Amino acid sequence: MEVIKTAEIAHALYRARGDKAEVEAARRERRFRDAGNDDEAAHWRAIRVSVRRMRGANQG
Repeated sequence: MEVIKTAEIAHALYRARGDKAEVEAARRERRFRDAGNDDEAAHWRAIRVSVRRMRGANQG
């Protein structure tokens, strides 16, 4: 279930931010990591990776 949720968030972020989505996910990952929330940081890292894969597929 978490994989599906991660993909849904990544798609929504990419639709909203376009090529800046990966940067936004990285910012959120860093913010949570710096706050000591490793679980949430890992979630945003997975979202960032998902966005990167989407961008790669769309670069064609």
